[in-house]
Amino acid sequence: MFEKQDLLDIARTPMPFGKYSGRPLIDLPEEYLLWFAKKGFPGGRLGHLMAMTLEVKIEGLEGLIKPLKV
Repeated sequence: MFEKQDLLDIARTPMPFGKYSGRPLIDLPEEYLLWFAKKGFPGGRLGHLMAMTLEVKIEGLEGLIKPLKV
């Protein structure tokens, strides 16, 4: 189950490093998130949000998140 704050954070948290640095997590390509799923998500809150973002994308629920972007 997703919490309201999790959904807001997925929409508004920028990726802090790498090829997609600065992009909101919801805008990361699914393939990029799948790569992290295989190699291991970062620790802490960022990894948790990235894993949830992948779930959202797999389930086709991006349309629920994108309106939350600032």
